[in-house]
Amino acid sequence: MTIDFHVHVFPDRVAEKAIPELAERSCLIPVTDGTLSGMETRMDEFGIDDFVVLSIATNPRQMHKVNDFAIELKNRGRLVFGSVHPFAEDMPDELSRIKEAGLLGIKLHPVYQGFAINDRRAYPVYECCRALKMPICFHAGVDVGYPRDMAAMPKASADLLRDFPDLVMVFAHLGGYSVWDDVITYLAGRGENVYFDTSAVNWTIDPEFAARLIRKHGADRVLFGSDCPWESPKTAAQFIESLDLPDDQKEMIFSKNALRLLGI
Repeated sequence: MTIDFHVHVFPDRVAEKAIPELAERSCLIPVTDGTLSGMETRMDEFGIDDFVVLSIATNPRQMHKVNDFAIELKNRGRLVFGSVHPFAEDMPDELSRIKEAGLLGIKLHPVYQGFAINDRRAYPVYECCRALKMPICFHAGVDVGYPRDMAAMPKASADLLRDFPDLVMVFAHLGGYSVWDDVITYLAGRGENVYFDTSAVNWTIDPEFAARLIRKHGADRVLFGSDCPWESPKTAAQFIESLDLPDDQKEMIFSKNALRLLGI
């Protein structure tokens, strides 16, 4: 069984505009059209059994609409994380709303949302998620569209491990895209509630180093992900299969860890 823990889906009309703009900014070629139907079709082709949609509210004004769509996806049988903006005045109420609606957690993207991951102004979000027992998936490391933005570096992420040890956190891109030496130094192997996903890493990480990083952190806290539509899940899965890890650990990464974390 394979669960892709990191994919993005947009409302059909939004996808028509968003996918070309994001593709141009990141210099990436999308493998889906960004719609739910497009994602479902391609996932069947890629041999992926299920996937987790991660939403991002890039500003306070759009937060409610983003979560309305996330709830719609959930009601259509999908696994979905909502999102809040740290500086939205009604952030606590919105977190309660999406929790009651059955969303599985939230996604935060410090680069897109304009805050440092260890910014004290964002701490109320972490406190609310801890109280509601909602996992947070963070973009981590460099963003290819904004390569000079340092809002989500591993050293700053480590502050959250210290200040919120009982908050479940998933750091995407193996803990920090393209800054994996810092992941080894500051994050790997620390915190029972800290997970990494494997999305969009095989472009720039050496397989031997990836296996070393996973061994240090623990394969039982690594989640398979692709960042689809920006990476093919089939290619992402082939990269994990190529790593020098035991088959039982790969099985954990591909599905067992996600099933345990999400309680499904």
